[in-house]
Amino acid sequence: MNTIPDHLKGLLITALGVTILSPDALLVGLVEAGVWTTVVWRGVLTFLALAAAMLVIHRGRALGAFRATGRWGLLVSLFFAVNTTLFVYSVTHTAAANTLVIIAGGPLFGAVLSRVFLREHVAAETWVATVLVLSGIAVLVGDGLQQGTWAGDLAGIVVSLSLSANFVVMRHRKDINMVPATALGALWSAVGVLVGAVALGHTPPVPIGAGDVPWMLAMGLVVVPGAFGFITIGPRYITAPEVGLLMLLETLLGPLWVWLVLDELPTPTAFAAGVFVVVTLIAYFSVRLKRQAAARYVAS
Repeated sequence: MNTIPDHLKGLLITALGVTILSPDALLVGLVEAGVWTTVVWRGVLTFLALAAAMLVIHRGRALGAFRATGRWGLLVSLFFAVNTTLFVYSVTHTAAANTLVIIAGGPLFGAVLSRVFLREHVAAETWVATVLVLSGIAVLVGDGLQQGTWAGDLAGIVVSLSLSANFVVMRHRKDINMVPATALGALWSAVGVLVGAVALGHTPPVPIGAGDVPWMLAMGLVVVPGAFGFITIGPRYITAPEVGLLMLLETLLGPLWVWLVLDELPTPTAFAAGVFVVVTLIAYFSVRLKRQAAARYVAS
């Protein structure tokens, strides 16, 4: 019986995860509850969905799968908690396209983080692309200052950094299944908001309206757990440039869904900066893939 090659498997799994993730920004926009209420329900439901999947897959060994992630899993869970919390904040405080374009630069930030923490070599084109992408993001943030959306843009930068750090750790420890860590990260995000509310003397942001229930369920039980479940597994079989190219699907599809349903468009300046960043990333990832193909040819 023929089996799917690991490389093709990684491409398919990652592409499926990114496609499932593409309506995430739209669902956040459809929810009328506040930011922190959304974070709480999103976190709890995502944890329950992933934990249920772990119970089905691992049966009596699900708890062992959580323990097996170790300290690296704890790190991934913390990065994911920051990522999912600030993603909701960013999408609700700036144009969804701005958030998704900024997040698209994550793989380049990941390359720089790999150089700093893992001492991995960073090619010249990576540095050039990083400077160009940072220039585009700077234009986005500058436009945000004029439009009053700078807080959401800055939150998007932190999301991009935390997501790229997550990919660095997962690539460094490909031998560990980090899906349980992702589940814990979702739970940490909800717990963090609830503890923060109590510490500040506020009422925990839990109640939601009946109209928000379908969007919350879709986001927390399907989109986030399904997407990040696949995105956590797929990159174990493919290279970082391939992951980056596939992640651009969300950058292109996410704003499209938001525009079609909510009629939200970025400003002309933000749109131009976004196109510049996406074109730069496509060119960069194409160069990286050609270099890898040439290296494999020489090696063979």
